[in-house]
Amino acid sequence: MGFIMFLIVGGIIGWLAGLILGRDLPGGIIGNIIAGIIGAWIGGALFGDWGPDIGGIAIIPALIGSLILVFIVSFVLRSMRRDRAH
Repeated sequence: MGFIMFLIVGGIIGWLAGLILGRDLPGGIIGNIIAGIIGAWIGGALFGDWGPDIGGIAIIPALIGSLILVFIVSFVLRSMRRDRAH
């Protein structure tokens, strides 16, 4: 049950990061889960494990890490689309 909760929380965090930045990640729900999990790892590495913890994920650092990840991925995808158009 812990792994399923980890996936659900990761998906919600990835979705929130995309919602806050107003950018969609490719892959839909799976993309959100991956962004949330990788964002949790980035946030934990940069900011530690402080704040509320749900499903084994520290929410605040995970959200910050996911925001960073979604911003970088959307920037890279946008620049790749621009390069293809030229």
